[in-house]
This record gives sequence, structure tokens and C-alpha cells, in this order.
Amino acid sequence: MKEKENSKDKLIKTASRLFQLQGYHATGLNQITKESGAPKGSLYYHFPDGKEQLAIESVHLTAQFVSEQIVEGLNKSSDPVKAIQYLIEGMAERFQKEGCKGGVPIASVALETALISGPLRDTCQSAYRSFQAQFTQKLVQSGFEENRAKELGVVINSMIEGAFLLSFTSGNCEPLLLVAKQIPVILD
Repeated sequence: MKEKENSKDKLIKTASRLFQLQGYHATGLNQITKESGAPKGSLYYHFPDGKEQLAIESVHLTAQFVSEQIVEGLNKSSDPVKAIQYLIEGMAERFQKEGCKGGVPIASVALETALISGPLRDTCQSAYRSFQAQFTQKLVQSGFEENRAKELGVVINSMIEGAFLLSFTSGNCEPLLLVAKQIPVILD
């Protein structure tokens, strides 16, 4: 049973990385199987519904990782402005070190599949809601009214997502740093 769990985990982690780097449509099941080192039969054993099911599991894994990174970043300060700035600056630093090698966590899958796959759209939407909820929670803990905190959670997450896309297209972390710089204005 342990071998099956290992194969499943390998497939999910490999698919997650490839979907982030190449997108959903450019990533094939043969490539995922080959790069994961898992037997081809294990792909269909663990994911009988195919690529879509594997992508859903991959988005879940990625969302969990990103949520943990957000929580870790937000816990660096009790001041929400500083905490969010630290988080974004940390993202910018990682981007500067890794460049485009890290891919975009969920955006590529969301953009490619939102109009063709309800289950994937719902999974991506749930991931984004969990990110927004982390910002909302931080703001509520800091005294923001809940509805305002929810709105700001969406705005902050949207700004970060947009800055990531601009960073990828420009090849530098300047858009992320600009977003971090504007956090005090938004939270004023």
C-alpha cells in the first residue's frame, strides 16, 4: 500500500509542477508519468477520471502550499500592513532567485480551464477563496470590519496575482515590489 501512496504523491507533485510551468494543455499524461517515475498503470489506478482529476488534486496540493506560505508570511508581524508587505517582499525575493522556474501556482490552470471544466474552475475558485480568507482573517484580527476586510482580501489577492503575471512577463520582481509599496495606501 505504501508504494501506491508514493506513486500517487509523485504523480500529483510532478503534475502540479508541470501545470505551473507549462499550463494544463501543454502538459501531457505521458510527460507526467515519465518525469514522476511512477508506473503508467498507477496513473490510471489513482486517477481513473484522467487528467482533469489529476489536475484537481494538483491544484489542491498547490493551494495548500500557497496557503501555508501566506499564513507564514502574515505571521511575521501583528501589523497587517507590515505583515502583507513582508509576505509580498518574500514572494519578490523568491521570484528574483528562481525567476520563472517556479511557475504560477494556480493561474495557468485557472485561465486555461475555467471555461471548459466546471470541476477545475470550482477547485481554482476555492483555492483563491482560501488565499483571500487568509488576508481577510488577518485584517479582521487587526480591527477591520468584516465586510471591508473581505473586500480588501479580494483586492490584495488580485493585486498579488496580477503582479505575478507582470513579473513573469517582465522577467523581474518590480511589479511585486510596487504592490508591496502600495499596501499602506490600500489599508489606510
